[in-house]
Amino acid sequence: MSDVYTLGEPLGVVASGRVRHDSEARLDVGGAELTLAIALARLGHRVSYLGKVGADELGARIVTVLRGEGVDLSDLREDETAPTGLLLKESRIGQSPHVVHYRHRSAGSRLSPGNVPIDRIAASRLLHVTGVTPALGRDPRDAVESAVGAALTAGVPVSVSVDYRPELWPSLAEAEEVLGDLARRAALLFVRQDELDLVKPALTPDREVVVTRGEKGASVRSAGMRHDAASVSVPVVDPTGAHEAFVAGYLSAVLDGLTPQERLTRGTLLGAAAVTSASDWQGLPTRAELLNR
Repeated sequence: MSDVYTLGEPLGVVASGRVRHDSEARLDVGGAELTLAIALARLGHRVSYLGKVGADELGARIVTVLRGEGVDLSDLREDETAPTGLLLKESRIGQSPHVVHYRHRSAGSRLSPGNVPIDRIAASRLLHVTGVTPALGRDPRDAVESAVGAALTAGVPVSVSVDYRPELWPSLAEAEEVLGDLARRAALLFVRQDELDLVKPALTPDREVVVTRGEKGASVRSAGMRHDAASVSVPVVDPTGAHEAFVAGYLSAVLDGLTPQERLTRGTLLGAAAVTSASDWQGLPTRAELLNR
């Protein structure tokens, strides 16, 4: 039995300065769900990850990292006919990194409903999905639908992070339709401030809605009450993985039975830890480090 089951596309990440001029680069692995899985595993939770990698060195590196972090990879698949997806991330002074996606026809974009283990999701305490995976194509979208349907049928709570990436969607209208439908089936919804209009119909009092606002902190509406938490001031190296780390911290606190205010606090601490590292996940704390800070 997993505490959290999640699915998505694991990726190789090449980070550099301006690619046309820089002669050095940094190789890492990433992906929204990968970051969340590692963050939760470091906090002592049992996490299962469903995805696909290519039969290549990037795929092998992803498997090595996830397995080394204690993530359950029983459902991870290797596709010998497609490469592992890749992100190219260029740092920019005073701005968020510029990210270029190389995911067309990647192994991860071939995730399909047939890969979804209904019984294992039904046996989990919580299912977490993001809006990134449905943007990758019809099959990944249907895989997310299958996973959400399995969870709801079994009475497993569904956590959704909107995570709108405009560069991955054919149109804003399609993204609004798909993400809105996904959000309406969430028991727990994570949304950035600038995504609120995308899922407006889902912002109902019966749903726990967590809004992240970057440097302005985060808030949650739960059981008719609003709670707020300020951001934590730390040196920022790369802000890319902050949202996923925040979500992981919040979910960890949910699993631990903490109050909404304590959930926000743990989320902001993990988000702060993420931005202090050039990697989305390497700077994240273990449970001992978090509790002994």
